[in-house]
Amino acid sequence: MSDSELNLLRDLDYSVVQQCMHCGMCLPTCPTYATTLLERSSPRGRIAMMRAIADGRRELSRSFAEEMYFCLGCLACQTACPAGVNYSELFENARAEVERQGLLDTPKRKRIRRWTLRWLFVERTRLHLLGRLLRLYQRSGLERLVRASGLLRLLPASLRELEPLTPRISRRFTAPLHARSVDPPSPRYRVALLSGCVQDIAFADTNADTIYALRQNGCAVRLPDDQACCGSLHAHNGDGEMARDLARRNIDAFAPDTVDAIIVNAGGCGSHMKHYDHLLADDPKYAERAKTWSEKVKDIHEFLAEIDFRAPRAGCGVDQVTYHESCHLKHGQQVSEAPRQILRAIPDLDLVELVEADWCCGSAGIYNITQPETSMRLLDRKMGHVRNTGVRVVATGNPGCVIQLQHGGQREEMDVDVVHPISLLAAAYRGEGEKS
Repeated sequence: MSDSELNLLRDLDYSVVQQCMHCGMCLPTCPTYATTLLERSSPRGRIAMMRAIADGRRELSRSFAEEMYFCLGCLACQTACPAGVNYSELFENARAEVERQGLLDTPKRKRIRRWTLRWLFVERTRLHLLGRLLRLYQRSGLERLVRASGLLRLLPASLRELEPLTPRISRRFTAPLHARSVDPPSPRYRVALLSGCVQDIAFADTNADTIYALRQNGCAVRLPDDQACCGSLHAHNGDGEMARDLARRNIDAFAPDTVDAIIVNAGGCGSHMKHYDHLLADDPKYAERAKTWSEKVKDIHEFLAEIDFRAPRAGCGVDQVTYHESCHLKHGQQVSEAPRQILRAIPDLDLVELVEADWCCGSAGIYNITQPETSMRLLDRKMGHVRNTGVRVVATGNPGCVIQLQHGGQREEMDVDVVHPISLLAAAYRGEGEKS
């Protein structure tokens, strides 16, 4: 391989690779290592492979590529690491090189990636069109008819297993819900909200609850019309070029200099958005604006805690809740106490702690699609802990986790509701009017 063809791992700052001391503190926190007990499926093992490639002692191979995609990217190892290894950077660069070299390419895989990463998740109008078609299918009775007819049995097993994970599409998307309420007359803060992709079409009510809670705390909330996907799906799946393009589009759309904060209520999106400064560090036009952007991005729980949010005076209609930590909220953003602080502030709501609350549920972006067997094994482990709490309501701050846990409830035949913590806070604020 010539110098002009050096791969991304060999071009990495070697000190990042070298940071790993091979101490093993990451091993007990890694779901894939706990599942397989194989060194190569641990963070330490994966970094050793990356270092061997960086040293020129090992060539990139299909087995290396498969291992990089067997990793959940949950970043629990990053929290556990005493040396502060930036596993996220290593992981994303490794996947990007896998894609650049085409190590896993098949005609089918290339078509799927082109349709999803390069077409569907680059324009919100396309996502909205898909959402409307799915909503028609779900609400017209056609979905019920197809399921009852047994037609799904004719599909390949991989597609048949995905069908229950299809999210329920919202009746309205975020923009019209945002327009239904008004900002406070003398706002304390001016913020902008990321409406998201799946969040916008399947969890628009959560976005509406976020807007309501922000306005209840004196915030004027802007929803930029020309915002794009945050790009986390692209960055985590080796398409750095498109991730950078989407980052630029969002910086232009949100104009971070004009707001006090950029609010995000999806753990995975927020974790990626806080690293736009790193993503665009070599872009002379956007590097400084990206730094401002990363400083302004705030998870909704984090922001409310920072501005000393108003504790509601009424309950939310729920008496007990347990909390599952989104991996990228806990490990990617280091936001763990703020959601609990919000839940504890709601009158008459008892927060029951969940065993292994920060253990991945198996959603991990699209991991439940690409690695269904391991994903379901992790989900069963999570639902066992949920069952042991005896609680019927699980709160979590990421749409992928919501879909996964809802599916877990169906698999285990458990009567469980999965909600965003901010939806419970908004319900409590709304309850104040009923109480008065």
